[in-house]
Amino acid sequence: MTSTETQRRPVPYDDSGELDTALAFLTFARECVVKKTEGLTEEELRRVLVGTGTNLLGLVQHLTAAERYWFGYHVAGQEAYQDVDFDMAVPADVTAEQVLGAYREAIAAADKVIRESADLSRPVAVPVPDGPKSVRWVMAHMTSETARHAGHADILREQIDGATGR
Repeated sequence: MTSTETQRRPVPYDDSGELDTALAFLTFARECVVKKTEGLTEEELRRVLVGTGTNLLGLVQHLTAAERYWFGYHVAGQEAYQDVDFDMAVPADVTAEQVLGAYREAIAAADKVIRESADLSRPVAVPVPDGPKSVRWVMAHMTSETARHAGHADILREQIDGATGR
């Protein structure tokens, strides 16, 4: 397989303020994950290429849970997201369209929570197990978590059809 950068995205250059800059980089990482799923079949999105069983669709499902848990539960205090399932095994009866739609919905809800928080130094509504944290900490954590999984998605996508780029 020949490797060409067919999916390269420019990094964000937003530096207009702490909230806007942090959200721009989180958005960039999220878009990189979604970009890795574009143009693939249901079978390709579910294809397991590593020993852990990780696949592109499973990464998206996992990140959906993370968005809901960290922004919905910890930042906004929404009890419904206290016990989300972080599993990467997507049930056979759940379509790729449903998984990607849920991710987009979770992102929109998280962005609303983030914007409503406005002050990133504000403590989260539900403390993290090791102590109180700020919205800023959750933003940094989710940006690094999403970027890490975007890297995994890069590798999986390259193994599927040779597409590379962030």
